[in-house]
Amino acid sequence: MRAPTGSVVGLCAASATMSALGMAFLGYWGVHEASPWHWTDVVAVTLAFLGFAALASTPWIVTTPVEHESEERIVAARRAFAIGTAMIWLAALMTVIG
Repeated sequence: MRAPTGSVVGLCAASATMSALGMAFLGYWGVHEASPWHWTDVVAVTLAFLGFAALASTPWIVTTPVEHESEERIVAARRAFAIGTAMIWLAALMTVIG
């Protein structure tokens, strides 16, 4: 098996970076505070966790061994990364507006 190059490395690094930014957002936002949650808080946390799931699946999708090399797994990983990033940003936007 060859060493990953190009898009594979980029997608893995980008998903790790976005996960770290999402964790920093949750820590700064104050998920751990004792004040009662509103429905917007629950939606924002749910979006953030779903975004983390999509970002965490990106390296798994792009590095799974396949019999024939194809671009399909890179396209699927890019899609998972884009969805995860959009969910994290949407969660942050909801907390700023709401």
